[in-house]
Amino acid sequence: MPTNTAAWINAKHARLEVGPAPYPRPGDDQIVVRNHAVAINPLEWIIQVEGTLTYNWLKYPTVLGSDVAGEVVEVGKAVTRFRAGDRVLGHAVGTDKDTNTGAEGGFQQYTVVLERLAAPIPETMSYEDAAVLPLGVSTAACALFQTDQLGLRHPSARATPTGATVLVWGGSTSVGSNAVQLATAAGYDVITTASPRNFDYVKSLGATQVFDYASPTVVPDIIAALRGRTFAGAVAIGTTGAAACVRIAGAAEGQKVVAIASPPVSFAGLAGGGRLAFAKVFAKLVGSNVALQVAARSRGVRTKYIFGSSLKTNEVSTAVYRDFLPAALAEGRYLAAPQPTVVGHGAGDFQHALDIQRKGVSAAKVVVTL
Repeated sequence: MPTNTAAWINAKHARLEVGPAPYPRPGDDQIVVRNHAVAINPLEWIIQVEGTLTYNWLKYPTVLGSDVAGEVVEVGKAVTRFRAGDRVLGHAVGTDKDTNTGAEGGFQQYTVVLERLAAPIPETMSYEDAAVLPLGVSTAACALFQTDQLGLRHPSARATPTGATVLVWGGSTSVGSNAVQLATAAGYDVITTASPRNFDYVKSLGATQVFDYASPTVVPDIIAALRGRTFAGAVAIGTTGAAACVRIAGAAEGQKVVAIASPPVSFAGLAGGGRLAFAKVFAKLVGSNVALQVAARSRGVRTKYIFGSSLKTNEVSTAVYRDFLPAALAEGRYLAAPQPTVVGHGAGDFQHALDIQRKGVSAAKVVVTL
């Protein structure tokens, strides 16, 4: 049996510690992946520094990490799409409430992944590039295609134009980069926001118009751009995204729905901040969410937070990971975005990678190789 090593989080708010881990066995519908590259998401450092309001169900010690890319070493008896030796990317869901197991966390050498949340990667794609995709793809797909969110048409190789427009607030982020591509592949025009230095980047992903999110006139400018168009809804990313998208959706003609990927406050200040910092963030979180709901209802806008792994229980997972992504990656119709920034090698570098991600990156994703 292979030996496994993980970067454990042993208690709430604790720093990661490297140590031995059991080799995980797959369930019937799972595969075991020998990780070669693992990407970092804001979710992981938020769990580490906050851990009380969000993911309070976690059993410690556990293993964090959602984005893995590597080689299949073992498959469950019901798995038909993969076999040992296949190169894959996968969305690990060990921190989900209904999973809650370190065996399915990404910050280790061997991770168990659901077959329906994995896709083959072409030989021309590096593991580092592939690792940037899973959670971003899943979160964007939940927002765009689930019936309880925007409920849009699924992506395909030859999607006909729908004539409708999707707003992605935060197009250069990991979720935004994938939302732009997925919406475009489903036949929707995409308007997005980014900093001016990333305008060309988001246009290369398929956005038809880009606006500076920091412009004092960005909301009325986007409202004007949507005039005469059918609005298909918005995906809001970043602390200011939801409030802006609610105002825009309320003024648009069409589907007044906003899928929210980010809370309206930042958790970055909680690291080492103590109870006072937590109290301030909690109060701001409650107040901001109340104000958001009042604004949404007054404008006839429906809002809902996205849980990035909820697609595992519905048809969106197979529509994206089985029916769309493999061929789209192989044919170059879908890009691994944003670009990986490799910051270390081995389980001992996961904490360093979390610290870098918490400080903020632009149009990039922090990656550790194994």
